Amino acid sequence: MAIAIVDYGMGNLHSVGKAVERLGYEALVTGDREAILGAAGVILPGVGAFGDAMEHLRESGLDAVVKEAAAGSKPLLGICLGMQLLFSSSEEHGEHEGLNILPGKVVRFAPGELKVPHMGWNRLEFLQPESPLLAGLDAGHVYFVHSYHAVTEVQSDLLAVTDYGHPVTAIVGRGSNFGMQFHPEKSGELGMKLLGNFLALT
Repeated sequence: MAIAIVDYGMGNLHSVGKAVERLGYEALVTGDREAILGAAGVILPGVGAFGDAMEHLRESGLDAVVKEAAAGSKPLLGICLGMQLLFSSSEEHGEHEGLNILPGKVVRFAPGELKVPHMGWNRLEFLQPESPLLAGLDAGHVYFVHSYHAVTEVQSDLLAVTDYGHPVTAIVGRGSNFGMQFHPEKSGELGMKLLGNFLALT
């Protein structure tokens, strides 16, 4: 069965799809409810602003579809903004309600000495190496581009962090739902191995 890449008008659909195919899986870029719910796994990509993304999801009805997929047993992965959308809310350009799949809030990096957006290669620190998403992997560097970061309410949802002046949420997971703040498809060997571990769960 295919891996559904949710097409809601915002996201790096092509690069994610190509990465899935390079790992030997069929990628289906779609906004169709039945195709998403019938897929072996679901990837929610995202590039841009949180509020705009939620508006696109709601207008298309795909917010309910993603929530339905998350409530089941099929693996779901949010990437970059897609990971942030899994949380309860965001303060990006005002207060916006998220998909509320994971409790927590997306906040802006505090102004200071560090550049915003946080852009470039940063090392991961695995907090839960026993997670199937991290199985068999050694921590290394992955590629980030973001001005906002997620603050989890439940510590056990936090699988990996990176350091950018303070610990920053990098990978989250609960049950079959996961998120990566970085772009695994742009993160070299480690990124592809992480994506491969997710796809293996399907």
